[in-house]
Amino acid sequence: MKLTQADFKQRRDHLAQKMGANSVAIIATRAEMYRNRDADYKYRADSSFYYLTGFAEPEAVAVLETFAEGEMYRYSLFCRERNREMEIWNGYRAGVEGAVEIYGADEAFAIDLLDQEIIAKLLNKDRLYFRIGHQAEFDARVSQWIQKADAQQRRGSTSPAEVIQLDRLIDEMRLKKSAQEIELMQIASNISADAHTRAMQSVKPEMMEYALEAELNYIFGKHGCVPAYNSIVGGGENACILHYVENNKPLKDGDLVLIDAACEYEFYASDITRTFPVNGKFSPEQKALYNIVLDAQLAAIDATRIGNHYKYPHEVAVKILTQGLVELGLLSGNVDELVESEAFRQFFMHGTGHWLGMDVHDVGAYKHGEDWRAYEAGMVVTVEPGLYIAPDDETVDVKWRGIGIRIEDDIVVTENGPLVLTKNVVKTVEEIEQLMAS
Repeated sequence: MKLTQADFKQRRDHLAQKMGANSVAIIATRAEMYRNRDADYKYRADSSFYYLTGFAEPEAVAVLETFAEGEMYRYSLFCRERNREMEIWNGYRAGVEGAVEIYGADEAFAIDLLDQEIIAKLLNKDRLYFRIGHQAEFDARVSQWIQKADAQQRRGSTSPAEVIQLDRLIDEMRLKKSAQEIELMQIASNISADAHTRAMQSVKPEMMEYALEAELNYIFGKHGCVPAYNSIVGGGENACILHYVENNKPLKDGDLVLIDAACEYEFYASDITRTFPVNGKFSPEQKALYNIVLDAQLAAIDATRIGNHYKYPHEVAVKILTQGLVELGLLSGNVDELVESEAFRQFFMHGTGHWLGMDVHDVGAYKHGEDWRAYEAGMVVTVEPGLYIAPDDETVDVKWRGIGIRIEDDIVVTENGPLVLTKNVVKTVEEIEQLMAS
């Protein structure tokens, strides 16, 4: 399943409407990045640029111009020209002809003409929208364009009176997903779930963390996907490092392994974490902590509903985690007071979720003014509570130390309650042990 040019046009139509009359918006894709010396990373277009254009090539800038109320807007795409010699080395290009014929631009120009052509598009506009602060070099170019437009005043022309952060419009558009976007995210989630299932079935004591990561990457690659972010495969105490990505240690018999890994499908990310025993069997301590995290996660998922504010699932999870820690003796005192004092942060030091979409930490404001925003249909969020008992934490009994657990799923907020995109990968103790035994 892929989005069509009609989908991208619908987004441009929406943006043009939000811009208002007599405005211009400029958005650039991201630059190519070099890995080392003359070897570059595989190119991936900027998410917001792609969201509006469907154009995945580097060195491209899109411009939307609105005119008087009720008039059509104009979509211009600046991109690389066709170049037979470069295409032999680096792959085919759409060129300016393809920008119009394939990608629906009203007009297209060679990217080398951007500085020359853009000034006329700025003249006599009321507002300029662009992504302030994303690329310092591009910010400087926009400033130069405004100065050149200002210099036209003696000829009777004006430059935009307002410069507005374009992200404020696009981020809100991206925050609520369409049915087509959710379908893409479901595909990504299904592939990622298959990868986690394979990892549970493949793991064995003394296996290297990177070898287990390779099992995940095989499933991603088999479906034409890449990791949506750097995969975490942390065995034992490595699971207590929240962003552990070295993945270069052996997995030990008796330890848990925490895997936070998922793929990107057609520019849409999934995000899954599962924690399971290397030898297929939870110890009593591991099981006790795991079930607290699972109870917290299930309750937080259920709290991810229309009308509840963004932070509410976190508050629900924190209460359950704290209660569980008191029952196990890792914390002592009144649960409400411990929550109020954030005593739980010794063992749970991150939030319970984040927006998910084209970026794994997706765009969109979490607050309206001073208040956490309410969930609305079409928002997608992760729910990922955890407990991490540091290996050197002398305030707890040694039997708990070095255990790190996180459970994460991807949730769509719907009129009918939370929809779990990542439900295909097991997560109860019994299901995990049964799968690993098989």
